[in-house]
Amino acid sequence: MAKPSNSYAPVSVIGPQFMASSKFDIIVDTTLRGNIVITDMNHKILLKVKPFDTSFHHQRVLLDADDEPIAMIRQKLMTAHERWNVFRGDSKSNSDIIFSTKERHMIQIKTAIDVCLANKTSSDVCDFKLKGSWSNRNCTVYVGDTSTPIAQMFKMEPSKNVKWVEGKFMVTIYPNVDYAFVVTLIAIVEAMKMINSDNRKKLFSELGTNVGGILTS
Repeated sequence: MAKPSNSYAPVSVIGPQFMASSKFDIIVDTTLRGNIVITDMNHKILLKVKPFDTSFHHQRVLLDADDEPIAMIRQKLMTAHERWNVFRGDSKSNSDIIFSTKERHMIQIKTAIDVCLANKTSSDVCDFKLKGSWSNRNCTVYVGDTSTPIAQMFKMEPSKNVKWVEGKFMVTIYPNVDYAFVVTLIAIVEAMKMINSDNRKKLFSELGTNVGGILTS
C-alpha cells in the first residue's frame, strides 16, 4: 500500500465536515443492485449510496446516516467518454455541480477516471484521478495528474469482527481528505461497472433470443 503523503493541500470537495486530521479506514459494503453502505471500523454508518434512476438517466444519491441527501450523482448522456456529474444536495441544476468525472480513455483495460472540479478554468489537467484494478479492489485516488495519493482501496480479509466479506472492501483515507468525495468516486465506478454488466447481459439475452428464433424458424 502506498504510504500517506502530506505534500498536498487539504482536500475538501463535498464538505470539510467529512475530513479528519489523521489517516483512517472505512468499510465499503456493496450490493448487486447499486446500494452501498459506508461504515467506520466500529461498524458505525457514515454514509449511504442508493440508486435513483429515471427513464432517461442513471443516477445515485449520496446520503448521510439519517438518509439526508448530500449529493446527486448523475450520468451524462451522449458523450464520447463515460461522464458523470455530481450536484450538491438533491439538485440537478448546472449551477450546483460540484465536480464531474470522465474515463481517461474510450477503451480501458484498467480503471482510469479523471476528476475536474466545477470551478476549473481549464480541462487540460484533471484535479484528481482514480486509477487501478477495480476487479482486484486495488485502486488509488491521486491529486491531479501526479503520483500523490489521497485514498487507497484494498481487499477486505475476514477477521474476528468481520467474518463475511463478500461485496465488501476497505479504503484508507489519508489525513485532511474529504471521505465523502472519495465515496462519491467509488459510487460512480460501481455504477459504471453495474451498467456495463447489465448492458452485456441484455445484449447476450437478445442475441440468444435471435439465434433461438432462427434455429426454430
